[in-house]
Amino acid sequence: MSADSNASQRLLLIDDDRKLCRLIADYLGPLGYEVVSVHHGGEGAERAVGEPWHAVILDFMLPGLDGIEVLKRIRAAAPQLPVLMFTGRGDESDRIVGLEIGADDYIPKTFSTRELLARLRAITRRASRAADADPNASEPECVAGALRINPNTRTAALGDQPLSLTPVEFDILHTLAKAKGRVKTRDRLLEDIRDRKWEVFDRSVDVHIAALRRKLGDDVKNPRFIRTLRGAGYMLVDPQEY
Repeated sequence: MSADSNASQRLLLIDDDRKLCRLIADYLGPLGYEVVSVHHGGEGAERAVGEPWHAVILDFMLPGLDGIEVLKRIRAAAPQLPVLMFTGRGDESDRIVGLEIGADDYIPKTFSTRELLARLRAITRRASRAADADPNASEPECVAGALRINPNTRTAALGDQPLSLTPVEFDILHTLAKAKGRVKTRDRLLEDIRDRKWEVFDRSVDVHIAALRRKLGDDVKNPRFIRTLRGAGYMLVDPQEY
């Protein structure tokens, strides 16, 4: 099912602000989303991994388990499940922590409904592409040394070891791989993967790159695969060629 067709989109909202939950449900319900609200971290984590969802909206501050612990449990059990995190104050530190743990995107609680819908559609559209991946499609595999990226199955492996990537991490890696040996600016990466332009400066690309480097076993000071060109952007290289 396409993520742009919102029929029967099941959305889990984990937030103890009951009034906000009702407002979101009232807004998204007529647009085709079935919004289920949970107000406790422990229950939210259990339901997130125990039932099928198109996306999760998760608050940082929760009774019981906090949002970071809930996100860790979600990512351990469901790395492909789209997660949009609320940041109560919109602090950059909150955003970075959430993205480091594996959130696909974040939104401050001062959001507009238009922005909420746009970001939600973007993360579900990306996950839908993963779910609809066709292993028999003919798009060529991207190879850089021992790193292999299969766009048809939306999977990646380093040697014989499959990489557990979130949808946004896969999109960044694939985008860099298609431009192997050429620099991608942060702005260009945002345009390629995010389907939105809400901020002039967005640290999320840097955080996702850091997560990819950890999963690739890249040394930040001397990376094998993803290199930083100061003031320019990022570039994926073949270690055998550099």
